[in-house]
Amino acid sequence: MTQIVISGSGLYTPPYAVSNEELVKAFNQYVDLYNEENASAIDAGQLDAKQHSSSDFIEKASGIKSRFLVSREGVLDPDIMQPLLAERPDEQPSIMVEMAVAAAEQALIAAGRKPEEIDLVIVSASNMPRPYPALAIELQHYLGAAGMAFDMNVACSSATFGIKTAADLLAAGTARLALVVNPEVCSGHLNFRDRDSHFIFGDACTAVLLERGEDCQVANPWQLVASKLVTHYSNNIRNNFGFLNRLSPRTRYGDDKLFRQQGRKVFKEVLPLVCDQIEGQLASQGWQAGELSRLWLHQANLTMNQFIGRKLLGHDASQEEAPVILDRYGNTSSAGSIIAFHLYNRDLPAGARGVLCSFGAGYSIGSLLLRRL
Repeated sequence: MTQIVISGSGLYTPPYAVSNEELVKAFNQYVDLYNEENASAIDAGQLDAKQHSSSDFIEKASGIKSRFLVSREGVLDPDIMQPLLAERPDEQPSIMVEMAVAAAEQALIAAGRKPEEIDLVIVSASNMPRPYPALAIELQHYLGAAGMAFDMNVACSSATFGIKTAADLLAAGTARLALVVNPEVCSGHLNFRDRDSHFIFGDACTAVLLERGEDCQVANPWQLVASKLVTHYSNNIRNNFGFLNRLSPRTRYGDDKLFRQQGRKVFKEVLPLVCDQIEGQLASQGWQAGELSRLWLHQANLTMNQFIGRKLLGHDASQEEAPVILDRYGNTSSAGSIIAFHLYNRDLPAGARGVLCSFGAGYSIGSLLLRRL
């Protein structure tokens, strides 16, 4: 059986850190303006008054304290409340490819590889900037990679689904060196005027290189021992933005064209699925939960990760056992679990075992069992 390994990883962090306090200040200014402008309708019972947000509310609800954005211009302006990015000419690299190149270059250095050795590029992310040409092909061009490239979108599980897809193509002999990149500009589909979600997302990009074990040029890579991908249809996390919106001018800019979720339903429905999936995988490989050195979990909500850690390990997981990065990065969709892996794997010795797991809209769940060689 062909051994597939992760030989390198990379991370691009945007330049603009935005704290909860900054977001709350702008949001509450917007709320005051809205309530003032609609005072008559609110008094008549025709509209509900909007409520203030707070840093305490955000941290208690999510565990998030800050996030990084590709642009803070506009987000903190109560009259705009969205990131502002100028459209780029077709002849220039797009913002997501610019992010992807930076993360890919780090992964290449870590793996001791050159861009021209790559013969498979997969860009997996929650949102793509256009239908075609594929972002992956644009990235392939600017990196100088060979072979083939294509995009994938499985929302929050895009990274794990991309890794599994790349691993299968490597095992089949279709490629020899695969790059999986996850550029997430989550701020672009976030409703900064929605109290329940205005704080959730941040932007980032991650990258991993995969290859066959016999070709790997670095010591102690991470072997992909087992992987499982599962999807279940649900509308509890949804975004209706797409090219067909232009055919309905009256509704094309509705709030449903941005991120929306029913958080309590997601919590209740997704967590049992995630725990059952990981426990089944461990049993199928003869692994015990007590043998796990690390859980690199999807970074969406601190309470969700604490629940999973407690269920799998039988005790409250420590920061060492289940690293948390969402306090600094926020929810970066598919990039989150890879950020945790990238930042918190180098200290583990040969033989260490870990689980990398993502879950979210779809529903989609991707879980990978990794062992350090």
